[in-house]
Amino acid sequence: MRDVIQSVIAAEAEARGLVAAARAEADRLSADAQKRSQDLVARVRQEARTEAERMVEAAVNEAGREKQERLTRAAAEIETQVRLEETTRQRAVEVAIRCVCGQRPPT
Repeated sequence: MRDVIQSVIAAEAEARGLVAAARAEADRLSADAQKRSQDLVARVRQEARTEAERMVEAAVNEAGREKQERLTRAAAEIETQVRLEETTRQRAVEVAIRCVCGQRPPT
């Protein structure tokens, strides 16, 4: 009977050892998985940050190009208007000179 009790006690001790080893392995695997998860999250965040910075830079560049195009178009429009105003002014001067000099405008 004593041998049976010692055998049961030894089996319990071995079982406790196996359970402790299994818990330690589970803790190690869990810690490893958590570390890999944190690394993955950090990498994905960095990739997202890099992509966002690239998109912002592209948008800023596009806005700069669009601004330059608008300025160029506005400058061309202003120059066209100024030329028209200059032509109109020149005609008015010619008409005034003819009027003062007593000449009739050409028909």
